[in-house]
Amino acid sequence: MGIIRAAGQAVSGSLADQWLEVIEPDNMGNMTVFTSGVKIRKGQNVKGSGQTVSNGSVIHVYDNQFMMLTDGGKVIDYTAEPGYYKVDNSSMPSVFNGQLKESVRETFSRIKFGGETPVQQKVFYINLQEIKGIKFGTRNPVNYFDGFYNAELFLRAHGTYSIKITDPLLFYREVIPRNAAQVEITDVNEQYLSEFLEALQSSINQMSADGIRISYVSSKGRELSRYMADVLDDDWNRMRGMEIQSVGIAGISYDEESQKMIQMRNQGAMLSDPTVREGYIQGAMARGFEAAGSNANGSMAGFMGMGVGMQAQGTVMGNASSVNLAQMQMQQAAQKQNVQMQPQNPTESWTCVCGTKNTGKFCSECGKQKPAGEWVCRCGTKNTGKFCSECGSPRP
Repeated sequence: MGIIRAAGQAVSGSLADQWLEVIEPDNMGNMTVFTSGVKIRKGQNVKGSGQTVSNGSVIHVYDNQFMMLTDGGKVIDYTAEPGYYKVDNSSMPSVFNGQLKESVRETFSRIKFGGETPVQQKVFYINLQEIKGIKFGTRNPVNYFDGFYNAELFLRAHGTYSIKITDPLLFYREVIPRNAAQVEITDVNEQYLSEFLEALQSSINQMSADGIRISYVSSKGRELSRYMADVLDDDWNRMRGMEIQSVGIAGISYDEESQKMIQMRNQGAMLSDPTVREGYIQGAMARGFEAAGSNANGSMAGFMGMGVGMQAQGTVMGNASSVNLAQMQMQQAAQKQNVQMQPQNPTESWTCVCGTKNTGKFCSECGKQKPAGEWVCRCGTKNTGKFCSECGSPRP
């Protein structure tokens, strides 16, 4: 009991006269993982209601589809190669593996039909394309220790991920509900989503351990996919015949306490710059003068009050400005010292045969080109080495 490949040219040839019906896959959308085969009656381009396959029928398989021929609920033959296949109950299973690995053939050997008389043969299809756009969102904040902020932060993430079915026979046995005619990924995703979110938290924690800043997580979809694959793929492949393909994070948000800590850390980093601190002090003073001028009791009262406040805080503000000024002067001195320590490359002068000293490539008096590698000593001797051959003076 199995299937045999029907030659492409036989679709319109003598073999077509023997077909009872052609089995085509039912509607298979982008989120469909499993669907049944439906009949297209000979001579009519309409789909029949019955699912039972007769001996001699032809099954059509498209690209990125896995077709199973079942009998009494057990798989008796399969193919992952596109084309036309004739049902032949007198033949042995053909098991056309197609793009799938040999592990699928091993799975078939464990769950295949025992060879009894056919009872009710049906055709089912499994989608081998990447199933994209599966939505996820963390129900509770995920902890993330950020070494840059030196703090335990908490984030929420939402986005989409995709899976690919790698062992459709195992997927059929472990994931697809019995007697189902069509299954969308959303119909069976609740359990796997919980496992996905657990793996997501483990993967995010691993990114934290690897020193990735929390603000970079949203742009690390590829790395996150790799982390997720390390956590989930082995179990999902072994238990359900599917694996994670990609993870796309649409957005990350922080809880209220984490936002406060990040803002505090960022403000502290800005105020560590003396120029920023001095600007903040000057701005605060300017805002004070502005507020005093708009005092409801009159600007004079406002300025008097401000004078009292400034007298009380003058020492603190003055000390702060003095510290800022001192640090700015130290920075300027360090920058100046760095400039002075830079190696200088003064242009070497040379004396032309006419006696004119020059620094360019040509003599400014007679226009002659600078001799290649030659120099004239103060004693008047032309040389090419590091010392004068006449008086021993070093080359200037």
